[in-house]
Amino acid sequence: MDYLQIKKAGSLHGEIKISGAKNASLPLIAMAILAKNSVSIKNLPHVADINTLLKLLSNLGAKCNRGEEITTIDTSSLSETKATYDIVRTMRASILVLGPILARFGHCEVSLPGGCAIGQRPVDLHLKALEQMGAVINIEAGYIHAIAPNGLKGCNIIFDKITVTGTANIVMAAALAEGVTTITNAAREPEVVQLCEILNANGVKIDGIGTAILTIHGTDGKLIHIDEFSVIPDRIEAGTYLCAAAITRSELTLTDVNAGHLGAVLSKLQEMGSKFTITDNTITIHPSEVIKAVKIVTQEYPAFPTDMQAQFLALATQANGTSIIEERLFENRFMHVSELQRMGANISLNGHVATINGGTKLSGTDVMATDLRASSALVLAGLVAEGITNVHRIYHLDRGYDSLEKKLQNVGADIKRLKE
Repeated sequence: MDYLQIKKAGSLHGEIKISGAKNASLPLIAMAILAKNSVSIKNLPHVADINTLLKLLSNLGAKCNRGEEITTIDTSSLSETKATYDIVRTMRASILVLGPILARFGHCEVSLPGGCAIGQRPVDLHLKALEQMGAVINIEAGYIHAIAPNGLKGCNIIFDKITVTGTANIVMAAALAEGVTTITNAAREPEVVQLCEILNANGVKIDGIGTAILTIHGTDGKLIHIDEFSVIPDRIEAGTYLCAAAITRSELTLTDVNAGHLGAVLSKLQEMGSKFTITDNTITIHPSEVIKAVKIVTQEYPAFPTDMQAQFLALATQANGTSIIEERLFENRFMHVSELQRMGANISLNGHVATINGGTKLSGTDVMATDLRASSALVLAGLVAEGITNVHRIYHLDRGYDSLEKKLQNVGADIKRLKE
């Protein structure tokens, strides 16, 4: 098993190219199930979650060719409609195949995703919406058995709470449904927006893209032709490297990035003292002499993303003053706190609120990643900790960061991947 060894960094300098967004790539790969042609995707990140979903599609009979620059997915030979537990258990986002398979074939079996380290993310909203569209769903022996005897029908769906994967799943199901589907309280994340934009550009009319109300005009079962497209930049990866620059008081330039997707993150970094130079596809962060304390509340886009909470918590350990971070989306997303405390961080937890007394010196030690974003927070802490920090269980990190240690090495960090 691999781990990362990190020694305290001086000032970082140079450029980091941002990879394609993992969270955009996953629904876009599942979208290929709706296509009648071989779909070409550019800018897919080289991360474990992408490989997992491609493996799932291959197991279902699709032909996937993973290239360095372009990945092609041909689902014309798709023959299986059962997504088995051995794949789905490794990645909850596998549930994204449910909507498009059901819409295309009228039946499917998808394993329940099971638990998640950062908290419950139930799929009941997905299932309720599909039932409204005419599906008959039963859960037996850990599998969702869904059939649509008369095909899926457009209807009005109101999500009780905002769900990103739920919105993506139902948008894809509605794309091939009969009639018009309206989703109220839809997620507005850039990753959902790109899915809608690509479908809209390829024959599925969608109104309200980027808003909380989406109206999808279905094709009544007709598969669509999808032109080649490129995945949007990963805003969470970009935010993580901005935090790396901020915590080491460095000037870094991110390339191939969309600042428009990072409004809440840039705003909080500015509150903490950072300054930026921004162009159409670059962000340069300028170091601040003093890192200021901050108050953060995680909420759905366009508010502050829960996927950046851990990184900002690590940054707050070096701030001048007391920071407050309130996690409103996932109940178990402070598991990195105990690992940061092992490094000397002064953090107290009260339910879903973390209080970080900044300005503490961190000391390198052995720490354990508990989820994807927690692992990146430990890397950030390692960049400023005295001595050597060993971050174990980095298979979590590999799920969502493309060549993280290489990108950090290229800007001056003393970080290397080793074997246990």
